[in-house]
Amino acid sequence: MGKKHIILVIDDQDGVRKLLAEVLRSDDREIHLLNNGEEGMEFIRSTTPELILLDMKMPGMSGLEVTRELKKAGFEGAIIFMTAYGELEIITEAKSLGITAYINKPFDVNEIRNLVTGILDGTFTRE
Repeated sequence: MGKKHIILVIDDQDGVRKLLAEVLRSDDREIHLLNNGEEGMEFIRSTTPELILLDMKMPGMSGLEVTRELKKAGFEGAIIFMTAYGELEIITEAKSLGITAYINKPFDVNEIRNLVTGILDGTFTRE
């Protein structure tokens, strides 16, 4: 068996984290669930995920703040921004910071499964 894909889910909603863990579960994936940006930044100091699914609005560090810090730290993995708000300004700024994709909550589980699979296997192309 080859190397596992390390996926980090950062979302303050327990239900969203559990759903994503279930939807994305696979033998070749190692999924880590964290509930805020501070924990995410701490995790990334010791482990480099290939993909981060990041909630936009969380107490403490917002998804945008986490994205800025990740880019400053030289993170080169994929970032999927998750938002229930569809705020164009924030999405535009996140795109300018280099996020890979964004999805609106509530999301379709098949859509997110396909998006993650495409990113991990290299078939995803940015719009």
